[in-house]
Amino acid sequence: MTTHHAPGPLDAASRPAQPAHTGPGEPDPVRNLAGPGAPGALYAGPGPSGDTAAGSASGTGDSPAQGSGGPGTAAPPGGDPVKALMHRHRELCARAVDPLEIAAALEAHGMTDRTAAHFRHRDVFSLAEEMYARVPRHSSDRSAPPAFAHAVPEPVAGAAASGPSRLLTLVLLPALPGALCAGLLAGLAQAPPGRARTLAVVAGVLAVLSAVQLCLRHGPLRSPRPAGVAVRLATLWLLGYAVLGDGLLDAAVRGGPDRLWPVDTATALGLALAVWPAVLCARLFTGGARRRLARSRGLGEFAAATRPLLLASLTCYLAALAGLLALAGAALGAPPALGGAGALGALLLLARLLLVHGHRAMPTVALATAAGVELAVLCSVLASRLPGCGFLAVPAETLIEVCGAEAVPTLACAVAAFALLGRAVPALSRASAHTDPGTR
Repeated sequence: MTTHHAPGPLDAASRPAQPAHTGPGEPDPVRNLAGPGAPGALYAGPGPSGDTAAGSASGTGDSPAQGSGGPGTAAPPGGDPVKALMHRHRELCARAVDPLEIAAALEAHGMTDRTAAHFRHRDVFSLAEEMYARVPRHSSDRSAPPAFAHAVPEPVAGAAASGPSRLLTLVLLPALPGALCAGLLAGLAQAPPGRARTLAVVAGVLAVLSAVQLCLRHGPLRSPRPAGVAVRLATLWLLGYAVLGDGLLDAAVRGGPDRLWPVDTATALGLALAVWPAVLCARLFTGGARRRLARSRGLGEFAAATRPLLLASLTCYLAALAGLLALAGAALGAPPALGGAGALGALLLLARLLLVHGHRAMPTVALATAAGVELAVLCSVLASRLPGCGFLAVPAETLIEVCGAEAVPTLACAVAAFALLGRAVPALSRASAHTDPGTR
């Protein structure tokens, strides 16, 4: 990305103004971004040609300059509209080590390329470059990149600085859950029934879950903030239902369970092995988005380049998941639940990507909704055994009779995944989603 100016002092004159129109009755985006109470607050007043031009009162540093106008006074003809915006975001400009951080923060505050015209710039990235360059910096400050056009920041989640750590976070840790699950299933096939077998199952399940937790704490799937309790409980329920739920629901519809129902070991092994492609696809998306952010010249250009990358990463993961499920089914001699496991994998990956990039509400609602649907169907079948409550099981029994027990998790997770995808595409194609966690 090419810089269009030379760094200067904080009160350096801006480039010639470009008219920016504000329709009648519309809120002034310039005033909202600069803040009504900030020194040097912006004012959109009538220009010489009758259009609305952006201006500002002069203000330097953290204190207002003498004679600076308030919100209701017109800016002087030679006003600097960028200065008031810099005052509003002075802490961000001071700590930023890359103009990308400023651009993403401005976008998160509602700045668009059209709004940037009020500040005499054609896009948000160009405005961020000027704000970054006009902050006084010492020559000994080595944190600033020498050239923004050639700076390609490392992906925020799972950025590996050295070869050994990259090998650990991208190869060894993601392969651990699948290896532990395969070892557990191989050991259970040889172990005799009894108390020792039960203890081995419990220990093996805890080991696999601990390995998955390590993958979520290190590498591309690491979230800047820990997931909430609702996300964890919903995820555990969805995983448990994928392995145990279909057999339990089928047995409940038939009047049971009167004995231990079958466990879907092929789905368990396939999902454990799929942690590896999930990590690689998350790395592919995050790294590609950061590189596109460094090359883009506008928010629209960046979003248009990021949306196909997200869909491609999700498609690659689903293809790898389907292959691993088929491989696990062939190795164990049991057909896996491809529909339910595939929908669950897509839902979990989208939810994790949103958590990694700072969005918590959307994945929480999607995961909780899918888990709630599965729980409601199971409870309705069990509650139908109460006197006079047989009608509660009619919807579930009809669905299972037509499509099988696998239809319940497939529909629940697929609907939630599609809804989450519709929200994830615009959310993850915003520049503010690809900054360092500390700048969000």
